[in-house]
Amino acid sequence: MTAAGSRTRSERTADSRLLILDAAVACLVEDGYAGASTLAVQARAGVSRGRLLHHFPSRAELLVAAAGHLSTTVLAEVRARAAAVMADQPTGRQRIDRAIELMWATFQEPPFWAAMELWTAARTDPELRAALRAEERRLRTAIRAVADEIWGPEIAAAPLYTELCELLFTSMRGVALVYAFEDRPLTTDPHLALWKRLAGRMLAVPTTP
Repeated sequence: MTAAGSRTRSERTADSRLLILDAAVACLVEDGYAGASTLAVQARAGVSRGRLLHHFPSRAELLVAAAGHLSTTVLAEVRARAAAVMADQPTGRQRIDRAIELMWATFQEPPFWAAMELWTAARTDPELRAALRAEERRLRTAIRAVADEIWGPEIAAAPLYTELCELLFTSMRGVALVYAFEDRPLTTDPHLALWKRLAGRMLAVPTTP
């Protein structure tokens, strides 16, 4: 075991980077884009200005990295949660309904709201927009991989599966925005039944009587 006093420079660097990212995530989720200034992140992380700038020379790079860090962490949790829930789900309509419920639940997780803060700000911030574009491509690939695991190989092999996932992601993202100002249970949203019917039809799975 490495003694506390003999930690390597790379270990100390990794620790300070993680502290900064965790602080940026907290600022972004709790206080929004406007409240996630580099000074606020620095204060929350308890690091020097030089240390913060060493890891992240610009605010845009910092916040995009924070969103990616949060998403990667939560995606791993979603994958584990989905594996446990879907393990005993049969194929067919019941599995489709459960998969859609799991997908919909992710649109109230912190990564979604952090992304919303960044996407909105990116409309008028060219630097943020450029930094966000590359991260979005990486996250989209990771999200698709998690979705494939949720649905399972049999359903993911259906001819219209890719088109269905695209429709579901787009629709769920738009509907989820309403929850920024409405406080109601996700499970009561009328779109949930609509998504399930749509999935059943596109995947040619008959409705359970």
